[in-house]
Amino acid sequence: MIEGLQARAIHLLWRLLSHCRLKTMWSLAGVAARVLYAVSRRERHVSRRNLEVAYPGDNGEQRRSRIQASLRHSAATMLELGFAWIAAPRRVDASIVEVHGRELLDEARAEDRGVIVLAPHFGNWEVLNFWLSSHFPFTAMYEPPKMADLDPVIRHGRERMGAELVPTNPRGVAALLKALKRAEAVGILPDQEPDWGSGVFADFFGRPAYTATLLPKLVARTQARVVTGVARRLPEGRGFAIHFLAADERVYDTDEKVSALGVNACVESAIALDPVQYQWEYKRWKKTEQEQQLVPGYRKHRLYSKR
Repeated sequence: MIEGLQARAIHLLWRLLSHCRLKTMWSLAGVAARVLYAVSRRERHVSRRNLEVAYPGDNGEQRRSRIQASLRHSAATMLELGFAWIAAPRRVDASIVEVHGRELLDEARAEDRGVIVLAPHFGNWEVLNFWLSSHFPFTAMYEPPKMADLDPVIRHGRERMGAELVPTNPRGVAALLKALKRAEAVGILPDQEPDWGSGVFADFFGRPAYTATLLPKLVARTQARVVTGVARRLPEGRGFAIHFLAADERVYDTDEKVSALGVNACVESAIALDPVQYQWEYKRWKKTEQEQQLVPGYRKHRLYSKR
């Protein structure tokens, strides 16, 4: 009962926000980020620790500025969900004012090859999904939300331009393979820690991170081209720029560890477009810590330990 009321309230909020201008949501995100920075110790702490790994040369003020800017972009993404999923398609399409690297996708399809789009948590990945599914047959894995009543809303929002959502299980992997063999595009998350047994440790900003090994399996069976795709937020809510970047050549290696290094290098290249647009509050090195729990001195050097 309570969950149903919460889901309806969230859906109503998304509908209301879908009518707002991007500039308005960017302003609201600024307010939300200040509140988050002040009251959410967890978000502030995890972002700081991750940024200490990624940018060790930053001084305290530079790191604090990155955290605040990153939280604002994360807040903007949450506020823009209704826009990406519910607003009139012409409005969302008009918000995409630049597209870079589309030729990488067109060339692959001209060669009758599928395209695997690595879509890290950067900028607004829902806008990227909108663009991809508007221009190409597109398949992506989808895990239903914990709040089940929101599932139809999210699913409809992501599928409304023609995307096909498949489950995060062997049946979903089979669907991705079929789509690639039809020379279509598929999207996978390259920067989310997989379950134990589904990944390998590979350096990400110089620190081992548990990284999924789905990509080399897909490439080996389909000879698909790999690109990195992001929707970068333009300053002051002016819209979005879509970027497709050629993948690090190591992603095509049959050795899963080498391929994983290539995947993480792809994510690093996307982050370099504008580092504060990455979702730094995610515990990307959590499984690295779990692996090291029996190492002497572990607690002393633990990345996410509370201070």
